[in-house]
Amino acid sequence: MPLPQRIRSLALRGNVPQALNVLDNPRSRRRESPQCVLHAERENEVNQNMFDYSLPPNLIAQQPIGERDQSRLLVVRRSSASLAHHTFSDLPALLDPKDLLVLNDTRVLPARLRGKREKTDGKWEGLFLRLGADGMWEMMSKTRGRLLVGETILVGGNLQLRLVKQLGLGHWLMSPISDEGLVELLNRYGEIPLPCYIREGHANEPDRERYQTIYARDYGAVAAPTAGLHFTPRVFDRLRERGIAWTFVTLHVGWGTFQPIQVEDYKQHKMHAEWGSLSADTVAAIKACKERGGRVVAVGTTTVRLLESAGRATGSTSLQPWSGDTELFIYPPFDFRVVDAMVTNFHLPRSSLLLLVSAFAGVDLVRQAYSTAIEREYRFYSYGDAMLIL
Repeated sequence: MPLPQRIRSLALRGNVPQALNVLDNPRSRRRESPQCVLHAERENEVNQNMFDYSLPPNLIAQQPIGERDQSRLLVVRRSSASLAHHTFSDLPALLDPKDLLVLNDTRVLPARLRGKREKTDGKWEGLFLRLGADGMWEMMSKTRGRLLVGETILVGGNLQLRLVKQLGLGHWLMSPISDEGLVELLNRYGEIPLPCYIREGHANEPDRERYQTIYARDYGAVAAPTAGLHFTPRVFDRLRERGIAWTFVTLHVGWGTFQPIQVEDYKQHKMHAEWGSLSADTVAAIKACKERGGRVVAVGTTTVRLLESAGRATGSTSLQPWSGDTELFIYPPFDFRVVDAMVTNFHLPRSSLLLLVSAFAGVDLVRQAYSTAIEREYRFYSYGDAMLIL
């Protein structure tokens, strides 16, 4: 069965975890053509094949580059539909002193847990999703055989997780049998939740630092805001020297960021909810940037979602502080009210993130950019290279 049909078949049968593994596993693409085909088909055809492409597996970055800011930067200028090749350390020189960078300061939790079922001694793997108001852990779970309510999972020889309620296939509420808090437990027993296309999800100790931005603050994400991984103190120093300001928002990136679009009509895709907040200080910085004629440069699709959600949430024509869950799904065409430019990595085919970038830059220009990136052997996905869309 061709790969896209296989993904759809698994997802529509409710087997989202397996569909994710198929999509994220580079071995699933080895029979694909090595050329990029962001299929644009008929201009008005509403079909997710418009946002498909094939990628040689060797271009999926398995390790971070030695120095964060030495990754490559493909500069995409919408006004001239042109492309230029740079290094990420060039970013300050590519921006104007009137511009404002907006970065997502969420911190990635060590959310992947490995253990065994106490009942059968069978291997078990889980991914923490979110903390419930009652202290329950919402988790994705993978093991052989059928899990039962009341079973316990043993992690690291000491942490017990009791299964309380099944929410869906592989989706559980669990109760940790411990007096320690969430962050303490995950830091002790968890692993950084690398996506499956990086070493099949197996993290090592350096990933605790490299799969995290240098400005990360509050724990809450189960995936990194990867466009921010390229920033270094050296880049911030050069931004400061050029008089370019920056500010922060928070959007806790969820598991659904890797969820493939499972329907032919992408407009019917159900977007995952993610919690975020926009402070009064950041609102003031954005308004000042607009007033001086600068560009709001969103670092990452998560920042774009947060800013555009806030721009619609208050019902006001003026941006206001905001916090809450967002399910905003951005796809072409879309009226961007806050964001003027964007830094982003290269995204999975048929993903909501690729649709967002296509809505911002245009399907044809994104197709050209991705084709060029593959031809020039840019590194793709979370540990890969970046784009600056102006």
